[in-house]
Amino acid sequence: MDLFAGCGGLTLGIAQAAYKYDVSLDVRLAVDFEAAPTKVFKANFPKANVQQAPVESYFDGDLGASLTAREAETLSMVGEVELLIGGPPCQGHSNLNNHTRRDDPKNRLYLRMARATEVLRPRVVVIENVLAVVNDKQQVVARAIVHLKKLGYDVATSRIDLLKLGVAQTRKRHILLAIREDALPFGFSATDLLQIEHNNAAPRDLRWAIGDLLDVRPKSFFDEAAVPNPDNQRRMKYLFENDEHNLPNEERPKCHQGKHNYGSMYGRLWWDRPSQTITSGFATMGRGRFVHPGLPRCLTAHEAARIQGFPDYFKFVDERTKPRYELTRTEVQVIIGNAVPPPLTEALTSRLFDAGLLQLKDDVFQEVEDKFTASAVDMAS
Repeated sequence: MDLFAGCGGLTLGIAQAAYKYDVSLDVRLAVDFEAAPTKVFKANFPKANVQQAPVESYFDGDLGASLTAREAETLSMVGEVELLIGGPPCQGHSNLNNHTRRDDPKNRLYLRMARATEVLRPRVVVIENVLAVVNDKQQVVARAIVHLKKLGYDVATSRIDLLKLGVAQTRKRHILLAIREDALPFGFSATDLLQIEHNNAAPRDLRWAIGDLLDVRPKSFFDEAAVPNPDNQRRMKYLFENDEHNLPNEERPKCHQGKHNYGSMYGRLWWDRPSQTITSGFATMGRGRFVHPGLPRCLTAHEAARIQGFPDYFKFVDERTKPRYELTRTEVQVIIGNAVPPPLTEALTSRLFDAGLLQLKDDVFQEVEDKFTASAVDMAS
């Protein structure tokens, strides 16, 4: 089950890990409040039970309380769930949020994951968020840990550096892993199983991630960069004519001049380095270091998706003659910027499979779509 599912980045990583073990997924329920990412999830996982709804409409009880009627219905509908994953809204915790930082009511949605655990009793629970979630004034992480331990789970948390998982960007995430104690493999703890970083791996750079997209012929806005305004066109031209990666103060807008801590704003990326963290502002040079390393433009949606670790067979835009769904450029940018890089759950789920924690039972999983299997084979080769 995938709660606060977005477009399915967490589920995709699990599917990639499962494929390596000749296992396909039965997604009993995937829930997100927003329509646009839900459409993308449905298109890429057509057999999944994907619903656009608030998570609290499925899990509406208080921690420690008896199951509500709605929760009993949810439990009856989904049955056994081995793996519960979720990335509750993180904007309220983000250091970029100057309005409700640390005290946003949406931050309490983190605790819906603990309540869902109480209802479903899955073997494994994974909660993903920004690093700053631990600073929330409601202490949602600490409260979740206490409750999960009361429910009989072994719990560990970690700051995961996605550079060490092969993602070509500087992105770190806070992960909570909870494992039901009666399912914990002998000799393992949740702390052991959360050791997924490849500390000896060399960071991947942008040339590795997007170098082959330089000559792509666009079929849609997915491969077209947004057209900048004349001032930003001039600034991009300056960067390339002067072989610069940081825009000097005198070339910046007046509101971004003087002493500041935003040196990457209006900046140009490097071919031989990872990207900065991808956000929904990747198409605008005034929202970060998002100017392409080799061309005077910002990143395309395709390039941003690659940097996020999404393979090309995952479709954000349906480019067929008769599309099943239509999304705007802005919607796709927000979906990609908010997505969780799939290599995170691919690495973690592989670790769980290696430890024998996840069962490989034929009656638990349904057959994967032929097109997905073929695409995965292509990717592996």
